[in-house]
Amino acid sequence: MAIEAEDVFTRPVYAGNAISTVRSKDSVKVFTVRASTWDPAQPGGEEAKVDSQEAKDVGESKFSLPRLSNLERDADVSVRSTEQAEWISEELTVSERPDLGAASRIVSGGRGTKSKEQFDSTVIPLADALGAAIGASRAAVDSGYADNSLQVGQTGKVVAPELYVAVGISGAIQHLAGMKDSKCIVAINKDGDAPIFQVADIGLVAGTLSLSLSLSLFSRTRFGTDESVNDTRSVRSCTRVD
Repeated sequence: MAIEAEDVFTRPVYAGNAISTVRSKDSVKVFTVRASTWDPAQPGGEEAKVDSQEAKDVGESKFSLPRLSNLERDADVSVRSTEQAEWISEELTVSERPDLGAASRIVSGGRGTKSKEQFDSTVIPLADALGAAIGASRAAVDSGYADNSLQVGQTGKVVAPELYVAVGISGAIQHLAGMKDSKCIVAINKDGDAPIFQVADIGLVAGTLSLSLSLSLFSRTRFGTDESVNDTRSVRSCTRVD
């Protein structure tokens, strides 16, 4: 995203595959950005300005009463409340694993892992060995292999780690939109023509992998050196297509 003029801006559309130039005539403009696409701010000598504002009374709110019987109709009731919101509860998921949205290393699994059992036996041990967060494609989440909170993609989390390992992920456009800005992408898929290889820096054409084979990939390739792996599986370096 860029600011071209006071009222002219550029922004990505179609999952980042095109850039749109737009003009806004609104006096107040609101922007949203993907934090993962920007380099972290460096410490400086000046302190950031903090502008604190008190919550304002937004006035009367309307809500609809539930229907109590077939003879009664819903009624609109205006209620003025001194409290704009009420704190109910908070539930936090505590994990020793790095947070998916901020992790420098991520191992994601897709539908190609075939089952939740194979997802857990392949993705989790590799993530543990690398000290990485765990992610999943939408197909894996929809199939019940992983929790919805682990979904990476246009309808999930957008990430840009130093290392992104895609295990059994074909590379649907909505998934690529969520991870294509990763610094180094390693793709493991049995289909050598899978779209994921178009954005991968390193590709391994293989089926379901054991943990030892996965670790062998990392120790022998050094992220760019062509190597061969036994058992008719091959490691290849891929040229990234931006």
